[in-house]
Amino acid sequence: MRLMAKNTNKPMKRLTAYQLILVCITAIFALPAYSQPATTPKTKIMTLGVFHFAYHNLDRVQTAKEDMISVLDEPYQTQIATIAKSIEKFNPTIIAIERDPSSQNSIDSLYALYKLGKLAPEKNEIYQLAFRIGKELDLPKIYCVNDWGRHYANIQTLFKDSLRLQKFGNFIDSLDKAEGKELQGKKVTNIIHELAELNDPMMIKEDLSSYLTGAFLYEESPGDFTGVDFETGRWFSRNLRIFRNIQRIPRTPEDRILVIFGAGHLNILNPLIESSKEFELVSPVEYLKEALYHSLRCLSLL
Repeated sequence: MRLMAKNTNKPMKRLTAYQLILVCITAIFALPAYSQPATTPKTKIMTLGVFHFAYHNLDRVQTAKEDMISVLDEPYQTQIATIAKSIEKFNPTIIAIERDPSSQNSIDSLYALYKLGKLAPEKNEIYQLAFRIGKELDLPKIYCVNDWGRHYANIQTLFKDSLRLQKFGNFIDSLDKAEGKELQGKKVTNIIHELAELNDPMMIKEDLSSYLTGAFLYEESPGDFTGVDFETGRWFSRNLRIFRNIQRIPRTPEDRILVIFGAGHLNILNPLIESSKEFELVSPVEYLKEALYHSLRCLSLL
């Protein structure tokens, strides 16, 4: 007698829409790890904000002659050397400075002379910090990444009209007077302490607020954006271009970049770096605290 095979095929149960969605989600998460896009490693950047050691007095806040220190004298030379030693522990492989790319050949020549011990001492932070750290770490080059921004046509026209420019200046002066703004720089007594304060994240954040008042509020006619356009070119355009110049530096994820700039720039540069997919921001504060501790310890041993 012929045996009949038992039919084990049962009608497939129809999946509900909800169940189908669950199946799809499960399948997606079950994909092997190699199908996921790899995260690109970020290049670490330390921004070291400084006051201008040579006192160019090009900013609105001016330092009186009697309050200017000579960084070539003691105890400032020892303090700068201590700062440099601490920052060297970050182990930067690239140093960027507040000079225009058009000055690159000049900076290359000066740096070469510095490494040979043939450059006369200069007060600026490029000589005192960038060249000093670069030589100690045997870096081949110091990169110029500054830019001065670009103004809109309406602001360029304002600059050429002395009457309009005077009204603009009077407006800013009147606000400064009403707010009791201190436009005279203080005397620095300890460079390490000063840089620690300038690089404090809260201080940097608060500093940006000054660019959203004053000139920013100026209107030549009600409802226009004269002041906004001025600050856009003077500050926001400038720092975006500086950031772009930093991006242009040849680098790998293993490189470590040290940016030495006037501290005011950090209120734009730091948020840009923090938001970037290319870079990881490193604060110098802990390094400066270490420098301050070392400095105070040395004094206690005297």
